[in-house]
Amino acid sequence: MSITKRRRLVATAVAVALGSTALAACGSSDEDGGAESGPVSLTYWTWTPGMDKVVDLWNKGQGKKDRITVTVKKQASGDTLITKILTAHRAGKAPDLVQAEYQALPTLVSNDALADIGKDVGDAKSKFADGVWQQTTLGTDAVYAVPQDIGPMMFYYRADLFKKYGLTVPTTWEQFAETARALKKKAPDTDLTTFSANDSGLFAGLAQQAGAKWWTTSGDKWKVGIDDAATKKVADFWGGLVKEGAVDNQPMYTPAWNKALDTGKQIAWVSAVWAPGTLTTAAPDTKGKWAMAPLPQWSAGENVTGSWGGSSTAVTTDSKHKSAAAKFAAWLNTDGDALNALAKEGGIYPASTSAQLSGAFITPPDYFSNQADFYTTAAKIAKTTAPSAWGPNVNVAYTSFKDAFGAAAKNRSDFSAALDKMQSDTVADMKKQGFGVSE
Repeated sequence: MSITKRRRLVATAVAVALGSTALAACGSSDEDGGAESGPVSLTYWTWTPGMDKVVDLWNKGQGKKDRITVTVKKQASGDTLITKILTAHRAGKAPDLVQAEYQALPTLVSNDALADIGKDVGDAKSKFADGVWQQTTLGTDAVYAVPQDIGPMMFYYRADLFKKYGLTVPTTWEQFAETARALKKKAPDTDLTTFSANDSGLFAGLAQQAGAKWWTTSGDKWKVGIDDAATKKVADFWGGLVKEGAVDNQPMYTPAWNKALDTGKQIAWVSAVWAPGTLTTAAPDTKGKWAMAPLPQWSAGENVTGSWGGSSTAVTTDSKHKSAAAKFAAWLNTDGDALNALAKEGGIYPASTSAQLSGAFITPPDYFSNQADFYTTAAKIAKTTAPSAWGPNVNVAYTSFKDAFGAAAKNRSDFSAALDKMQSDTVADMKKQGFGVSE
């Protein structure tokens, strides 16, 4: 890549962080020139199951009225999709709309791939919790996407086994540690849970809850704070539990983990709102025996959670119909019928606060049929989602986490050293890419 191109990307990234109006103008949806004068055809890249059925509602309803037709192109998710979007954008051929995970937005924006659609999404902001909306603005005055689904974190536990072992559901992390130790004394072959390093989103969400700010700006440079005090607190807490054997150190999503959950060898899981779907497959024999509660807090009386997962709908700077695309993005994620269809066809938990208490979310998940207030409680927890602070190379940080923390968990070694490695790897990659980084 040329020095000129790299400098442009650096300037863009810094502008994002500082809320530059120049960047907003660069990808402004005003380029449409106002209302469309004729039929508009849009292309949407997404991985959500059943999205074509949801889009059909638009094409036959509001889209038909507005003469805006949307075509769904199914894609892979994660880094694969981001790479494909950036490749298409460099050729000036990115689709009109893309589904993007929240942590991927800074990468796309720093490459000038996403438009500021703030002027074309109406009062969409009022439909979402502040912490959720902030993830699509990157803390600026611009709006780079409309929230679609979220993953507020919560605590899942075997209610029957908590009763059997005389355990109390922990409301603080200190109580969580005490509960893990108490269980070990009563049932040495049983673990409260495991620390797993094969899904970086779990650790990121826990750090977020603790107040971590992994990427911020200092002057005209990025500042990487993956090793900040909040994250060190989380790493030391879990590292201590693993080292003393109070919790297991095996990864999630394996046959062994499934068996541990299904047989009661592990009796709790720190997870997110989508956990019922995973438990249905992982621990089918324990259906109806689990319960959900808010995530333990670092200080008694606090009420904040982290986020594990979630995505948004964004409009690309390559789109020739940005206003029309933004109108569809807002409809998709705020219209009642659209959100009900997304829940039914795609199995998502909506970011829209009103949708969290209607339609598919009036009754609890089948796996949690014993907890009638499951979604009522989930909606309350979702409102307490802490703000995030993502940067332009989350993928590198996540890969480093899996490697460094995976080894530390397996060896029951120092988690602080693993965190330092994660910090240094992320900083080195940003410098290599040409981003200005303050020490």
